[in-house]
Formats: sequence, structure tokens, C-alpha cells
Amino acid sequence: MRLAAEDEEALTPLPEWRRVLDLALRALKFPWNLKISNPEVRLRILIQGPVGTGKSSFINSIESIFQGHMAQGALTDAISAYSYTTTKTIPHLTACCVCSSALKVKDGKGGFLPFIINDIMGLEKGGGGACVEDLKMVLKGHIKDGYVFNPLAPVRKGDTKYNSSPDLKDQIHCLVSMLPANNVSLLDEYDATGVISKLRDIRKKATELRIPQVILLTKVDEACPIVDKDLKMIYRSKKIKEKVCVCSNKLGVPMNCIFPVKNYDHEIDLNDDVDMLLLSALKNMLYFANDYVDEQTE
Repeated sequence: MRLAAEDEEALTPLPEWRRVLDLALRALKFPWNLKISNPEVRLRILIQGPVGTGKSSFINSIESIFQGHMAQGALTDAISAYSYTTTKTIPHLTACCVCSSALKVKDGKGGFLPFIINDIMGLEKGGGGACVEDLKMVLKGHIKDGYVFNPLAPVRKGDTKYNSSPDLKDQIHCLVSMLPANNVSLLDEYDATGVISKLRDIRKKATELRIPQVILLTKVDEACPIVDKDLKMIYRSKKIKEKVCVCSNKLGVPMNCIFPVKNYDHEIDLNDDVDMLLLSALKNMLYFANDYVDEQTE
């Protein structure tokens, strides 16, 4: 069956609209070459987003790259329509914050990578999922390791998991909002359920705190047939570029802070093309986070 003219146009490759410089990434040099502005601080990245966008899968994918094999440190649920992550676990001196257990990623030199990723309960429609006020407290470093999120009530100051005097090392240094590229056209539908409003509310607080912000567009292979066939075509895809533009317009984030990626899901072995997109996004998150730490330290 012949495609409609607009469909054929959408599937016609564009000139490359973004480049990924992968030479240093292939050698995995950037985590160690990155000079942390404050040696007492490990960079903290908070990932938020609707349920099912792949937050825990992203953490597993990053860990897999540095471990050199598929990892399952952050528990995921392939069928649940509700959030599978319910606790906030921030192990000391670890590379990733996962939903239920401490996860240490070795750097190959007897130490650990200089960052922490906070995996939290997903945002759900209505009153479900993570409480927006709790996420604002996470941004400011007020919630301690092991806090169990309650969708019906935010953390209280008298709670044992409430940190009344957070310092820079407890705070979030980069906020990442994660959305599925294959459903970006449904942002208005998300908004009707209140999810996008929650994202905007949390982003507003991050802006007040001057915390840098990034968007990750996951499931790019499901969003464009060209990319599904060859991931190297991601920055020649008209569909992916359009989705990046939609996210930028809807959420107010510059295009150069929006990164389309693919998490490991069905693969059983590592793939260079997947790694390059993930590492390019991670590299920019770490640079943004480090700039924030530098500013706050000064």
C-alpha cells in the first residue's frame, strides 16, 4: 500500500540537524575527565516523568554501559499502569540511586563514578503517583534516603526521613523530565490528566532554585520507522526533530537541552549506537549539574 504524500515526506531523511561527538564517549573518558567544582559534592540528577516512560530503565541502561553487560539494578515493571518505584534510595558514594537497593558502579580504577541518579515514583493522573510537594522537597535536599512516597500526603517536617538542614551535597543539581517520544503528540492528553501540569509545577520550583533542566525523549525507535531500522538516523529524522520541537514549545525547554534516547529493553548485548545517545545525554546532564554546583559553591 502506497503511503500518503505527507507520510512519505515525514520518512524522507533530513540533512543532519545535530551531531554527537562520540570519540571521547567511546573511550568512556568523560566521567573521569570531568573536574567536579566542589570535591565534597557528588553530582545529583533527579529524573521525573509520567509512569511508564522508562526512568528505571534509563538507570539500568547507564549502569549496563559502565558495567560492560546488561544490568538490572533498578527494578522495572513492563506491564503496570502505575508507578513501580515507591522509595527513594540514595546510597552513599554510589553511582545511581535506585528504587529498592544500593547500587555501586565501579569506575575501573578502584573507585566510583562522581554522580548519583535519583529514581523516584512516577507521576500519575489525578492524585496518584509521586506527590508534587515531595518532589519539591527532593529538589531542595529535604528528603532523606529510604523515604516512602505517599501520593495522598507530602513529607512532614517531623518525619524521620525529613532533612531539616540540607546542604549542597543533599540538593539536586540537575532536573531531568522524561517523556516518551512515541506519545509526544499526546501531550495535551497528558495535560488533561494533570501530569504535564505537575511537570511544569516541579520545573517552576527548579527554575526558582536555578537548577538546570533537561528533557529526555525515550522510545525513539517506536516514534519513527527510520530510526527503528537504523538508530544512526536519529538526527536525520524529521519525525524526531518535530517531536523535539513540540516538547520545546509545550514545556519551554530549549531544543539543545532536549535529548532523544533509546533505553535498553529487548536487547541482551550492548550496542554502540544506543550507548552513544545515552552517554551524550548523560555527559550534558553532568556538565549542567557541575556548572550549578560551581555557581552555588562560589
